[in-house]
Amino acid sequence: MELVRKENERRRKYRFPIEREVRYKMTDDGAVVATGSGRTINMGSGGIAFTAEQQLTPGAYVELSVSWPALLGDNCPMRLIAFGRILRCTGVKAVCSIDKYEFRTQARTFQPVAARSDGMLQRWVDGIRKESMKANMAAGA
Repeated sequence: MELVRKENERRRKYRFPIEREVRYKMTDDGAVVATGSGRTINMGSGGIAFTAEQQLTPGAYVELSVSWPALLGDNCPMRLIAFGRILRCTGVKAVCSIDKYEFRTQARTFQPVAARSDGMLQRWVDGIRKESMKANMAAGA
C-alpha cells in the first residue's frame, strides 16, 4: 500500500482505508444518549471515520468498538476500543478523534448492541473534565 499525501491534505497523520464493523456509544452530561453500529470508512492514529445509524453531536464524547482484522494467537478475535470526541458529522458519516484506546478480546459470535451501564466511557469523560478543571485553575492562579 503506497501512502501519498494529497496537496490539500490538512491532517498531520495518515488515514488507512479500513472497512470494519463498528459499535458506538455517545454520552452527554453523564448519560449515554446514542448507541448503534456501522462501518469504519478509514482509520489513523489520530481518528476514525465511520458510518452511524443516526446524526451524532460534534463535541460529544464517544466510545467506539471496532472489530479488529487480526487474530490474537491466530484464533482469538479482538476489538479496538477507542475513546474520543465527535469532530464532525454529515448525515450518517461521523469522524471522531482517538484520545485513548485499548485492545480487548471479543466473543466469537456477533452480540447485539445493548446500552450497557459499565461506566467505562463515563469514567474516561470524568477524568478528562478533572484534568481540564485542574489546568484552568492552574492558569488562573
